[in-house]
Amino acid sequence: MIGLPAFLLLAFSVLTHALTYKGADISSLTVVENSGIRYTDSGKTTAFETIIKNHGANTVRIRVWTAGQYDLNYALALAKRAKAAGHTLVVDLHYSDTWADPAHQAIPSGWPTDLDGLNSKIWSYTQSVVQAFSKQGTPIDILQVGNEINDGLLWPTGQISKNGINPVSQLLHSAINGAKSVASPRILIHLANAWDWSDISWFFDNVYIQGALSADQVDILGFSFYPFYDSRATLAAVKSALTNTANTFKKPIVIAETNWPVSCPGGSVAETSISISSQGQSTWTWNIEQILNGLPNGLGQGIFYWEPGWIGNANLGSSCADNLLVESSGATRDSINIWTWDM
Repeated sequence: MIGLPAFLLLAFSVLTHALTYKGADISSLTVVENSGIRYTDSGKTTAFETIIKNHGANTVRIRVWTAGQYDLNYALALAKRAKAAGHTLVVDLHYSDTWADPAHQAIPSGWPTDLDGLNSKIWSYTQSVVQAFSKQGTPIDILQVGNEINDGLLWPTGQISKNGINPVSQLLHSAINGAKSVASPRILIHLANAWDWSDISWFFDNVYIQGALSADQVDILGFSFYPFYDSRATLAAVKSALTNTANTFKKPIVIAETNWPVSCPGGSVAETSISISSQGQSTWTWNIEQILNGLPNGLGQGIFYWEPGWIGNANLGSSCADNLLVESSGATRDSINIWTWDM
């Protein structure tokens, strides 16, 4: 699939079904706009959520921190814009005052630190967040409970490597029950490293525990797939891992985060045959879409590009300097069309 010519790309796109969710995490949109930057598409100043909609996207993902820059009020305002533009809304709860990822899952300040207290708090907090989105007329379509929780969440209490997976199962069960007490969003569990079948299989083989999280509480399995953190993060590896995931766990699957660089001085990518360029962004994303389209029983359902418009975010998230679908001026690149392959 890598590097196919344009006419073959078109032919293959016609033969495959369209993904249900095609979108982007645009959490930092307001931050960029507050710095004075405006986005343009074909020379016309346009809101970024509208630009991506015009180029085939139908879903927006927004992270929520318990405090700080990306707090609930910030997310609520951005959700109004996303819904007004016609997007499906994915809300990504980090359950932390700051970034949550495989290396960081800090308990929010002021939260309990014991498991009983955290079960109660995560229930009530998740309920209140879901209520807030519904109350303003922007109900959450997909709720992501935790961000890249391979080693758990709410550390150290919910850290798998220290306390096993039972606390994680309890915490996810409580969070989902809090959400479901007031609304009916689809529930997404999100892990890093979509290429790592060993880690994926261990997590989902063990996280469903009687009296805590059950498989019927989870609607979607989401994974991050970045090309620059590990040489094993290849398209072949992700195809194998996600095929196994679909066959074993029989849940809809999305790539909840991905991107590709146009500039990566001093860095490296796992797929060396794909150019580090705007064209490379299109090739990378198209290949992932085809893998998702080919998963058993139509279980490949979505892809979200991570922060394609976050101008000024160099040195955050990867060793590559620029993974955006826009220039530093805010003008769209050709790769803004990544969501149109299967239209």
